[in-house]
Amino acid sequence: MTHPAPSARRSGPDRAPAPVTLKKSGPPRPLGLRVDLHTLSLLGILAVLVAVGGITEPEAFLDTGNLQLVLTQASVIGVVTVGMTFVITSGGIDLSVGAMVALASVWATTLATQEYGFAGIVFTAVLVGLGVGLVNGVLIAYGRVVPFIATLAMLASARGVALMITDGKTQIVTVTSVLDLGLPRSYVLGIPPLVLIFAAVTVAGWLLLNRTTFGRRTVAVGGNAEAARLAGIDVRRQRLYLYLLSGLCCGIAAFMLIVLSGSGQNTNGNLYELDAIAAAIIGGTLLSGGKGTIVGSVLGVLVFTTITNIFALNNLQSDVQQIAKGAIIVAAVLVQGRTSPRAET
Repeated sequence: MTHPAPSARRSGPDRAPAPVTLKKSGPPRPLGLRVDLHTLSLLGILAVLVAVGGITEPEAFLDTGNLQLVLTQASVIGVVTVGMTFVITSGGIDLSVGAMVALASVWATTLATQEYGFAGIVFTAVLVGLGVGLVNGVLIAYGRVVPFIATLAMLASARGVALMITDGKTQIVTVTSVLDLGLPRSYVLGIPPLVLIFAAVTVAGWLLLNRTTFGRRTVAVGGNAEAARLAGIDVRRQRLYLYLLSGLCCGIAAFMLIVLSGSGQNTNGNLYELDAIAAAIIGGTLLSGGKGTIVGSVLGVLVFTTITNIFALNNLQSDVQQIAKGAIIVAAVLVQGRTSPRAET
């Protein structure tokens, strides 16, 4: 009996191996270069603004005290923006950050809280921020409420609670150790303590986003939540953690604002949500999710804060300032739309 050759056994249309086609992908896209160019462009914009400030008001703008003021003002919203960057990178949004700052600041400056001194104020501010962030995270991750709606509702609710606590009045801080952080004698090598806190949060945020599994999961969820789920990522838990992180940043920012203003008010953090979102967007974080940059967000904050300072020093009207900010935001979104792979159809 003659047996067919091994090659003959594998022949036939049903058992023939599928043809393999190799795609010529060409050279890899210079993603790192693109990020560097974007960062350099922001540094260029910031340099131009510094030059404008130095030319229009050289003595006032370049004064050491004014530069310290710019950095200090950028620090509060900057910490909020770090948390917002994580949320937007995951494909979410948090419209309640300003209200969280207000609620945390007034809760931390009540007479009952101030009796516990410095530690009581810090602990309360952070705890309130985490608590509100937890509620946002549970509603969005497990309640399946759209982030825009959930955080918009929290914006109104937190503002209402802050107003109820203060009864519309300003709560003055009497704890000396807290107030001292805002005084020049507390500066470290000429750097205000609030700026050092901002720097620490920025470094921690950069490491968390770029050097940890948490950061990679955040980017994956923002890029494609279903694919992330199939890859074994607990998407709901990840989103919960992200809104907790946003609340933590708001609690820290609330304490910084207490130091800066020496009081707690229900109007604190007004429009912080818009400033944080705008800074993150012009910094290079995709509003659709999947890409975020802490360095870019920080530069975005510095650009906006410098613009505000230049307008104030030159006695220009605030409406022109808002128009300038709006134009920058629109330009940044248009650039994102042209450079992002998602924009291709």
